[in-house]
Amino acid sequence: MDFELTDDQATIRKAVAELAGKFDNRYWMECDRAHEFPVAFYDALAEGGWLGVTTPEEYGGHGLGITEASIILEEVSRSGGGMNAASSIHLSIFGMHPVILHGSEELKRRTLPRIVDGSLHVCFGVTEPGAGLDTTRITTFAKRDGDHYVVNGRKVWISKARESEKVLLLTRTTKFEDSARKTDGMTLFLTDLDRAHVDIRPIAKMGRNAVSSNELFIDDLRVPVEDRVG
Repeated sequence: MDFELTDDQATIRKAVAELAGKFDNRYWMECDRAHEFPVAFYDALAEGGWLGVTTPEEYGGHGLGITEASIILEEVSRSGGGMNAASSIHLSIFGMHPVILHGSEELKRRTLPRIVDGSLHVCFGVTEPGAGLDTTRITTFAKRDGDHYVVNGRKVWISKARESEKVLLLTRTTKFEDSARKTDGMTLFLTDLDRAHVDIRPIAKMGRNAVSSNELFIDDLRVPVEDRVG
């Protein structure tokens, strides 16, 4: 198997390294010390078109693959930004694939172009305090109510929630004990992170403080059926 980069991949590596290199150790130290999201870095990656590397071309991206995405993450980490840099952009690059693969055309056209241009921040709402590493044991529940779902539950270690407009939210629509298989009854939504119904509480941690980690307390969050993925 040939692991050598193609000419295009080598060009991506060089271009991203040059861009990321404009943000020096002092920039990352100050973001981390102040617990401030690296807005200038994120915007620069968006303006360079790198947030859309794996997004299909019809939604404004480049339609490339996991290798090209990994090259970008390697270079932004290598530049000195480390996990602060990688965590600020990884969901935009990797995390939207459930929507790309399974979202409705309306949902994709409503969200993916804004992911590509950097105007839409999204966090990934999966982990829960009582589920551990067994994601099937989550208890956040979405109950159907007409053309909406009403969601209640709790999430933890949710990166970038404070900066995010939307959440890619994993719920149960059938309880674990009522499901024939443990993976049944799980539903994913891409929906608004409505602060009136989601209390976001930052978690104190050692390191990677430019990208927050948070607890989410979700109370009667109304989610339109149109925000369901799949």
